[in-house]
Amino acid sequence: MSVVYVASCNLPTAHGEFRMHGFEDPDTGKEHMALVLGNVRDQKKVLCRVHSECLTGDCLFSMRCDCGSQLQGAMQRIAKEGAGVILYLRQEGRGIGLINKIRTYQLQDEGADTVEANEQLGFDADLRDYTMCKNMFLHLGISEIRLMTNNPVKVNALKKLGLTIADRIPLETGKNDHNAKYLETKAAKLGHLFGKK
Repeated sequence: MSVVYVASCNLPTAHGEFRMHGFEDPDTGKEHMALVLGNVRDQKKVLCRVHSECLTGDCLFSMRCDCGSQLQGAMQRIAKEGAGVILYLRQEGRGIGLINKIRTYQLQDEGADTVEANEQLGFDADLRDYTMCKNMFLHLGISEIRLMTNNPVKVNALKKLGLTIADRIPLETGKNDHNAKYLETKAAKLGHLFGKK
């Protein structure tokens, strides 16, 4: 999946003024963005979060997942450090789209866990693709990052793109009674690292 840079602008937020860079995949029309704070070009060990879109968590503040709190936590940490980048990838529901995500939520309401719900709809547990990140990082002049994530699959995917992961920084936030089973499933079935450096 190859993306091309389109435009950039200033984006003032509660956490500071970021620079927002827009990218588009000419084959699919999908749009992605990078939020950049401070000087990151040609810097080593840039603080980074690669975040897949979660409309329910990021915008509607759903407590069924930890996505929104992870995004907020990443922005806060970058602001505190004074520099960093968030790649925001438009691949809702671990790649299945919003309507299918609602379908999986219905199945979860009926007792399935997040992986079982995907599989009952005929999807793999995680269909996300990170290849678009390569061109995004190239545009930003970034080749070495400290990655805020609990997901070892994401770490390995970015390494395969030629990126140097200097450190994995756990991003454990937003646990509550509504998402406890979801987080347990992510650890048990998807290999997410909770409570581990």
